[in-house]
Amino acid sequence: MTSIPAFTALGGGPTVLMLHGIGGGHLAFAPQVEALAVAGYRAVAWDMPGYGHSAPIEPYTFKGLAQSCVTLIESLKCGEVVLVGHSMGGMVAQEVVARRPELVGKLVLCGTSPSFGKPDGEWQREFVAERTAPLDQGRSMAELAEVLVPQMVGPGSLPEGVRLATHCMGLVPPATYRRALECLVTFDRRANLANIQVPTLVVAGQYDKNAPPAVMKKMADAIPHSTYLEMKGVGHLQNLEAPDDFDGALLNFLALPRMLH
Repeated sequence: MTSIPAFTALGGGPTVLMLHGIGGGHLAFAPQVEALAVAGYRAVAWDMPGYGHSAPIEPYTFKGLAQSCVTLIESLKCGEVVLVGHSMGGMVAQEVVARRPELVGKLVLCGTSPSFGKPDGEWQREFVAERTAPLDQGRSMAELAEVLVPQMVGPGSLPEGVRLATHCMGLVPPATYRRALECLVTFDRRANLANIQVPTLVVAGQYDKNAPPAVMKKMADAIPHSTYLEMKGVGHLQNLEAPDDFDGALLNFLALPRMLH
């Protein structure tokens, strides 16, 4: 039995479930939770297993993370949700849609990709080692965040948003961060993109080095009913760097009828 992950919820109406990235937590969607609730939605942001008050899972895999997400969706008793996934959360969203497509009415993928890294394993090992080296040297997650977050954002980012992102990353337990990194590099759902049958919004940041616009454009092209949007002046943390623009794009997409061409 999978335990229900911790989450925050605000407002009433159709349910929008937001899945944060590797350096996030439910707070990483704070501006969106408020904006969606005001606009007449039930805004839900989870703490991924091992984050915030959510129990960790073992083994820490995308299959397990998707199962936790499904458990949460079923506990919300709303039939289907709009799933919004950022970065690693966008990978969890793709995994959920692949396994339980009937639970997702619309999909929003931000700063994410359909696979991670090169399949040879060497690149992945280096990626994980590089990200965890500061922790091995005794640095805290808060110190790591001070270095990593400024590298992720674009020149047009809102300072308050960058501060919130740094705060969120500082709260991530180091053990969870390590497990999540090891999980991240295993992801590959490229083969399922053509099977995604719900309206999908794909949001890229002009300066995103983690999920470059070219990669996201290619992903959008492979999803049958998708809309691609590139946000100017921002990097990887679009929803915090330019919350007003992000919220506007999200609300426009949510307001569109469900009809497919």
